[in-house]
Amino acid sequence: MTHSKLHIPGPVEVSEKTFRAMTTPMVGHRSADFQELYGRIQPSLQSLFQTKQLVFLSTSSAWGVMEGAIRNCVQKKVLNCMCGAFSDKWLDVSRRCGKEAEGLEVAWGSPVLPEMIDKKLETGEFDALTLVHNETSTGVLNPLSDIASLKEKYPEIMFIVDTVSSFSVVDIPFDQLGIDVLLTGSQKALAMPPGLALFTVSPAALERAATTPDRGYYFDFVEFQKNAEKNMTPSTPSISHIYALESKLEDIFSEGMEARFERHATLSERVRHWATEQGFTLFPDAGYESRALTCINNGAKAGGRTIDVPTLQKRVKEAGVTIDGGYGKIKGKTFRLSNMGDETQESIDTLLGILDDSLKGL
Repeated sequence: MTHSKLHIPGPVEVSEKTFRAMTTPMVGHRSADFQELYGRIQPSLQSLFQTKQLVFLSTSSAWGVMEGAIRNCVQKKVLNCMCGAFSDKWLDVSRRCGKEAEGLEVAWGSPVLPEMIDKKLETGEFDALTLVHNETSTGVLNPLSDIASLKEKYPEIMFIVDTVSSFSVVDIPFDQLGIDVLLTGSQKALAMPPGLALFTVSPAALERAATTPDRGYYFDFVEFQKNAEKNMTPSTPSISHIYALESKLEDIFSEGMEARFERHATLSERVRHWATEQGFTLFPDAGYESRALTCINNGAKAGGRTIDVPTLQKRVKEAGVTIDGGYGKIKGKTFRLSNMGDETQESIDTLLGILDDSLKGL
């Protein structure tokens, strides 16, 4: 089968180096060899998360940890910040976990702002909130730092943040922000195959979990902490993913975190500039655009050029590239181009050249 290079918002392209790391010979997951592997990468993980807390590895999608955070941290009522398909889904997840939940909903394409959250939290009804930092469906980057500053006013409320498509794209200093749960997945900016979730939690979140009944086992934060203290996981991990993670950590720190942030910023700006040159408008509100992907308006909002997105997808696929045709209720009314992971100026210029050719006559 001929490979079509992925410029979708995840999974993204995986390097040969990362794939090779996954073929490292297997070890027992309860062996000293595995403990040495986990212990070997833990300092780099802590540097990446910018935390003194242990970083946990879960063989699951990030949604597993998102559900686990609800089960561990919500005892009274959770406020689910909603600004797109994935953040909207967290409200449904919360209720399916048997928790009392309320949505704080904004229009797709708009960010969740701290003053909106403050107004809700001051009611005293909530003991937790969830936020998707980078809403992949809309290309909106929510103002995490400003939102996290509310933690000082509401120290007893658990701040749970999904950084699945912003982690290692922008600076997210966990300890400095003072949030309680920070989670991500392997298949987006980390540029690994799907199947591994990474997360860290505050001491307050561990205390909350220890007193929360019915938190389950597979995603029990207390079990993760106990095991991580011994360089272990609560259940059998995908060891091949962890070897790949070790390889990816080498890449990230070889490049340097600041350089990585700057690369993503530069590439996303390049794509946005291309979109406006082509006569399109952007779907996110100005000033809140993602640096991991670009969500281009194609009729979801008034103004700008519109095209037949399925035809564009077909043409670029024939040229060896896969792009995304929009998600959920804005499918076809937007399209999305990813620049996250290992992308470079050269690879993005190649993508844009293919798009230029494919747009002719549309």
